[in-house]
Amino acid sequence: MRFGITGNPGKDSLWKPLADLIQTFDQSGYSYVLHPDMAAVLHRHDLLPSPGNVAESDQAFIDSADILLSFGGDGTLLNTVAAFGGASKPILGVNHGRLGFLANVEGAGLEERLKQLDEGDFVVEERLVLEARRASGPALPVPCAVNEFTIQRSGAAGLLTIRVRVDDVEMNTYWADGLIISTPTGSTAYSLALGGPIMAPGCGSILITPIAPHSLTVRPVVLPETAVIELEVLDADRPHIVTSDGISAEGTSHPGPIRISRAAHRVKLIRFKDQDYFSTLRAKLMWGARKAH
Repeated sequence: MRFGITGNPGKDSLWKPLADLIQTFDQSGYSYVLHPDMAAVLHRHDLLPSPGNVAESDQAFIDSADILLSFGGDGTLLNTVAAFGGASKPILGVNHGRLGFLANVEGAGLEERLKQLDEGDFVVEERLVLEARRASGPALPVPCAVNEFTIQRSGAAGLLTIRVRVDDVEMNTYWADGLIISTPTGSTAYSLALGGPIMAPGCGSILITPIAPHSLTVRPVVLPETAVIELEVLDADRPHIVTSDGISAEGTSHPGPIRISRAAHRVKLIRFKDQDYFSTLRAKLMWGARKAH
């Protein structure tokens, strides 16, 4: 078992715990490889490990790792998934951020979790990935999402008029600030903040949530994960952006329909047997918490 260590190279709070982890690895005999970006920043902090444990490139990193450890928060984990999710390597998010829905192992408890990983005592969950592509023209720069795609107005532009077709059948024309197309994983992200439902992983659905719609009768819609969703901004001259998991993919340089559907691959996320989805919801959303008197 070889652990691939990656994360957010811009998070200053990461370097001391990461250095401690590498020391633990060296003392315990665990095999590991560092992503070159992480190694570069460690070097600037005079914390560089053995050169034999540093990958020379992204490809060398993913080829030599059996399990990926992503250090940061949920945003870092999504970036890790964007870079390496298609390689079918299990990923564990180690939370050094705030909420930690996806990065659900806290740094303080990592040492015990490493033993479980090394012994194979964990569960791999396969999460739905969405893929976006243009009906014609160039591909989107960020074509896949684990949480959601959004199409939304940019700057001081007015409401967007967005036509939606599902499996080549007219569904609705929205007048809104934008739309969110999310997976069950992403149902607890941007969509939840706008009143969308929580969907458990594995429920086989895609969620459409409008952003500030003009009509109060417009509500989130749940579709089967086999659906092919076509979005088109009818007033394409209005400034708008397409995002993938919070990363801005493009603006209006290539107007025209965008099709969103289930990707050919799924992302493998690690959880442990004493963890479950609903305990995560209770902890992170403070369900059942009593107000102190």
